[in-house]
Amino acid sequence: MSFKEKVAIVTGAGQGIGLEICTHLAMGGAKVILNDVDHVLAEEGAKKIADSTGGTCIALAGDSSDVLFIKKMVDTAVEKFGSLDVVIANAGITLFGDFFTYSPESFFRVMQVNLGGTFFLAQAASNQMKKQANGGSLLFTSSVTGHQAHKDLAAYGMSKAALEMLAKNLVIELSQYKINVNTIAPGATLTERTLSDPEYVATWSRITPIGRPADVSDIANAALFLVSNKARHITGQSLIVDGGWTSISPSPF
Repeated sequence: MSFKEKVAIVTGAGQGIGLEICTHLAMGGAKVILNDVDHVLAEEGAKKIADSTGGTCIALAGDSSDVLFIKKMVDTAVEKFGSLDVVIANAGITLFGDFFTYSPESFFRVMQVNLGGTFFLAQAASNQMKKQANGGSLLFTSSVTGHQAHKDLAAYGMSKAALEMLAKNLVIELSQYKINVNTIAPGATLTERTLSDPEYVATWSRITPIGRPADVSDIANAALFLVSNKARHITGQSLIVDGGWTSISPSPF
């Protein structure tokens, strides 16, 4: 999949799935803005990609749920590279908690990052793509927890299901401007965060029909397809990448 001459923003990309997506976008010829709220992760990630691929990747650290920072990301893409073609709203926050005692602070923070950040990034990016008049692609990172209930993730699962409805709704708004919008819903995936749990691999290998959790390339490859020219006629859809887990949904607990 070629992304030559494309300009992309990927949020929450200092490590894990987002970093893998940025790496392959740069390898495919895209000029990439790598965002992460962690300044060190953002800078290290962008340098690693530039060094390993020879491609163009710049770091832009900041809170992707802040509307002023969202404007800065879009403005930076246009100022440095002249356009904006691909936006992947990958940033998200997971705050586990029992429904009966879940705090308002946790609830509203999850909604601000997962929903607000995605909504207003999509809005800002779409306005820019609309002005360019040559289309573009948006992709939101959902989750299997937006399809199947998961203990202690009521707020998180609610936010991810809402992202999928947002993508469907935006088909009405964006199709006339040749902008497609989709979501990807990863299942259990091996990242720096999940690998901190010593039981993670064994548990998810046991309950995933394919016999293993995903690695980041499994998710990135699907994401890249959805923002490539090969998927221009796909919009308003959610692609689950979970090794079959949602088909039977055994609990990890």
